[in-house]
Amino acid sequence: MKERIAIIAGYRSPMTKASGALKNVSASDLGARVVREVLLRSKIDFNKIDEVIIGNVAQPADSANIARVIAMKAGLPKHIPAFSVHRNCASGMEAFSSAMSKIQNGEAKIILAGGVESMSNIPLFYGKKMTEIFAQLARAKTFGEKINVIKNFRLSMLQPVVGIMQGLTDPISGLIMGCTAENVARDLQISRTQQDEFALRSHFLASRAIANGIFRQEIIPVFNNDEKNSLMIEEDEGIRKDQKIADLQKLKPYFEKNTGTVTVGNSSQITDGACFAILMPESLAKEMSAEIGGEILGYLRDFAYAGVEPSRMGLGPVFSTQKLFAKTNLTFADIDLIEINEAFSAQVLGCLKAFSSPEFCKENFNMNESLGEVNLDIVNVNGGGIALGHPVGMSGARIIVHLLRELNRQGKHRGLATLCIGGGQGGSCIVETS
Repeated sequence: MKERIAIIAGYRSPMTKASGALKNVSASDLGARVVREVLLRSKIDFNKIDEVIIGNVAQPADSANIARVIAMKAGLPKHIPAFSVHRNCASGMEAFSSAMSKIQNGEAKIILAGGVESMSNIPLFYGKKMTEIFAQLARAKTFGEKINVIKNFRLSMLQPVVGIMQGLTDPISGLIMGCTAENVARDLQISRTQQDEFALRSHFLASRAIANGIFRQEIIPVFNNDEKNSLMIEEDEGIRKDQKIADLQKLKPYFEKNTGTVTVGNSSQITDGACFAILMPESLAKEMSAEIGGEILGYLRDFAYAGVEPSRMGLGPVFSTQKLFAKTNLTFADIDLIEINEAFSAQVLGCLKAFSSPEFCKENFNMNESLGEVNLDIVNVNGGGIALGHPVGMSGARIIVHLLRELNRQGKHRGLATLCIGGGQGGSCIVETS
């Protein structure tokens, strides 16, 4: 078995609603602030970093290769290379797994990795017709030519294209992500009541975690860049501490208006956030233990990704976990805690049902039995994306870092971090404490 990869000084920013507390902080600024603090808390000499790998989905036009921009803004030496990765919702996990592969292949020893997303700053776009008007105006050389172009302008051309809606719509199936969750709910017979109850659970557990100071241990406070009301943001913004089931039940289906069961209340929130850590071989981490102040959270043992039908993308974790278990000879009996990203209640509940279904596993994996029953008591014990939010480029890193911190808190050994990926994929990682 290849050497495990140590995860050092894993921290994240607060997670705030899109157009909320961090709306004035760009993705590169948000990432740089968290990266800088991760490096300082790790106590590692900046010059010992071999490479920077950062996941991001809505890559800003003003920050091409955002990983390099973040590295420079954070004060890393210019000789350290950086590259960005994009695997939709698993981009942060991809940064970690790419770092693991590079380290195990001998291409690097110490890598800073993670993910960032500012969904507040995903822009609106002009449509093709308006874009062509601008292009023709730019080419027009005389006043008369410009007038002829303007004659073709119509007010309807100013109708914006919403970038975030395009990004959340799969071009292969033609479905926005919420509609793929509706498909999972129908296929696996997940009721509206079950979805709302799971959403309530997420808010309750996250509220309890805040009350117990659990998230405070992993959050790096960030200034909001508001000139009129400058504040240090220290807490996740989307958690509804007084959430009631009756309020969730009042919400109308959002994606399928008449027959649907998926609402804004049982879906993940659109959110801003960043999460990073430093990765190195286990043996090197132990050699450097005095230098890094004992900040070894744990180890990344292995990972797997799998493709699924895009219109049922929410079931991706079942396929990637089956692949990972086959690769590592592990089962759910070996897993102490699970973090599964809550894109939608229907999606998480659908995965849990598929894990335990002999019929599903026979049909899809040619197995003679199910992958195993999952005790809900070990799943997302401090809430998940429905309460905390889902900054798409960051979530894969967050669930790994938080899972390791929770394993340490409970004195447990092994965890599974997994998530569905827009476009029809799943990603899964095994993490372990010492």
